[in-house]
Amino acid sequence: MAHQVKVYSTTTCPWCKRTKQFLDDNKIYYQNIDVAADKAARDEMIAKTGQIGVPVIEVDSDISVGFDEKWLREKLSL
Repeated sequence: MAHQVKVYSTTTCPWCKRTKQFLDDNKIYYQNIDVAADKAARDEMIAKTGQIGVPVIEVDSDISVGFDEKWLREKLSL
């Protein structure tokens, strides 16, 4: 089953880069959303989490704030 994965990120965030590299390495398709460039997406991220920190990772409507490899592996069955 393909998971719905979104990564709310910025281009300058090192943990965002690490998150995307982890997903790429594991051949997980994800939608990258640059919240620095997209105000509507930033507002959506804040509404979902109450947080302004990135990365925010959404897997099938479950959310993690920050890079958490254990959580990602569990949610993506890796």
